[in-house]
Amino acid sequence: MSSEFHHLLIVYSAYVIAAGSPGPSTMRIMGVAMHSGRRAALMLAAGVVSGSLFWGAMAATGVSAVMIRYSEILVLLKILGGLYLLYLAFKAGKSAFAPEADAAHAGANGAVLTGAELYRRGLLMHLSNPKSILGWIALVTLGLGPDSSWQTLAAILGGCAVLSVAIFGGYAIIFSTAPMVRLYRRARRWIEGLLAICFGLAGLRLVLSRA
Repeated sequence: MSSEFHHLLIVYSAYVIAAGSPGPSTMRIMGVAMHSGRRAALMLAAGVVSGSLFWGAMAATGVSAVMIRYSEILVLLKILGGLYLLYLAFKAGKSAFAPEADAAHAGANGAVLTGAELYRRGLLMHLSNPKSILGWIALVTLGLGPDSSWQTLAAILGGCAVLSVAIFGGYAIIFSTAPMVRLYRRARRWIEGLLAICFGLAGLRLVLSRA
């Protein structure tokens, strides 16, 4: 029991580091939180959490391990994920270079995304991220030994689910606070420009990678 508990602590720690580190999903949640508010960011975060848990379930059942044996599937995911990140980079770059008056007008009169649409975008972002597949396979492998029970597997998935909600939901809540919203309004160009660069680099890395 102590050995299994030790393995669970290692898995949880690894998941916190991996999920909490700045990446496309967390930065997208941050940007939406500062620009569109808490509810929008939480809906996006819910999609990200769902995508993460989907790959977790696939890793637990061994499906994802079978998928990565076929390199064509992984390459396709990389291309799709990279193109989506490049699309986000284009949108962020366009916002960064837009005049303040145009940005304010767009914010006031632009189409408001529904909760379902935001959820779908967050889900798509995580489902098209091949790093999620590989990361979950590593976590499951790290946490399970030859004598591990199904309870240990359930503890891995359940614990990481709670951590996922706390991490991504926490980003949505923290970056939608009044100080962060004021920061966004003062430094909108710089923030959108930074998002564009991060999304663009991550997208190009995925599109150009074939390994």
